[in-house]
Amino acid sequence: MISEIESQPDARGYFGRYGGMFVPETLMTPLRDLSEEYEKAKRDPAFHQTLQGLLKDYVGRPTPLYFAEGLTRELGGAKIYLKREDLLHTGAHKINNAIGQILLAQRMGKKRVIAETGAGQHGVATATVAAKFGCECVIYMGEVDMKRQSLNVARMKFLGAQVVPVTAGQKTLKEAVNEAMRDWVTNIRTTHYILGTAYGSHPYPAMVRDFQRVIGDEARRQILEKENGQLPKQVVACVGGGSNAIGIFTAFLGDKETGLIGVEAGGRSLEPGEHASRFHGGSLGVLQGTRSYVLQDEHGQIMNTHSISAGLDYAAVGPEHAWLRETGRAEYVYATDDEALAAFRRLAQVEGILPALESSHAVAHAIKIAPAMPASEILLVNLSGRGDKDVKQAAEFVGMDLLG
Repeated sequence: MISEIESQPDARGYFGRYGGMFVPETLMTPLRDLSEEYEKAKRDPAFHQTLQGLLKDYVGRPTPLYFAEGLTRELGGAKIYLKREDLLHTGAHKINNAIGQILLAQRMGKKRVIAETGAGQHGVATATVAAKFGCECVIYMGEVDMKRQSLNVARMKFLGAQVVPVTAGQKTLKEAVNEAMRDWVTNIRTTHYILGTAYGSHPYPAMVRDFQRVIGDEARRQILEKENGQLPKQVVACVGGGSNAIGIFTAFLGDKETGLIGVEAGGRSLEPGEHASRFHGGSLGVLQGTRSYVLQDEHGQIMNTHSISAGLDYAAVGPEHAWLRETGRAEYVYATDDEALAAFRRLAQVEGILPALESSHAVAHAIKIAPAMPASEILLVNLSGRGDKDVKQAAEFVGMDLLG
């Protein structure tokens, strides 16, 4: 029997009291059209065959489930496994969703795609699939994020995308989403918005989750095979909007003995404006199409956010995460900038793997809890992206001499 949690969202796009469609009237028709097309695609064997073929031969699935033997030995305690989404084409989990949505765009006859991006990985993934399918591509990216993720900006441009710097507000991800939505309102007939995370108006939170669920489905099969039928005690993933986390969590929702832990960006401190931990300073509100936890003041004004990782530097969290927290099915914690940087260096030096700074937040929490867990238990970490894009920024933060 499917539980209440596993059957979410409802027909109106709500996960309990979270989610919904809070958009201008001009966007209601394209959102309903998208929802209808996705429902048709889900029932179409040809769609699934094409999607699975691309995920295998173009994206590089399945990704390995890697036993981090060195880190496990050094920490003591639980056996640590890493789901290696960093090994995918383009370097992160974002390509799973981008491939799915470009196929929907093709079904709807849309030859122009737009996207927002923070860390740049979703922008690169969108530019990649647009190039493959011959679509015009425009990526909106905050000016601050463009500077700290300049490598990904160059990648998007080489792939043929137009990268539009956003100079309003904090010049980060929230403002990039605003600009992408303005573009979509203006160009509805020709354009599909490939939203990158499990956020926004219905049907995006559920649709992005479904495209990312491949992470968890693979990981669950792999761990059962590697550990003779034993499931993880904990599954840990970083949470910005929440697509990589919901992708791996969903496959384990029915396994009540497996805990689910989302790790937000604790930034410099939990003082207002110094972090992006919506569950440790936010409140229920509506932002950019959905109702969820939002970092806002008593007047409903969106507060400034901060994270060393551009992909987690966002004022709201996906509505399904808010629902999972409220029901008690998942726990949400945070890791600070310093903890994420320390985890970045430690995984690199112990395992020879450079994680994205976003993923480093999940690794940081695993480092905290693994020593207290019995050696018989398994700790599964979703390594959602690779850290190549972050090397220069991380080196500057730790004062590394790149010329010495």
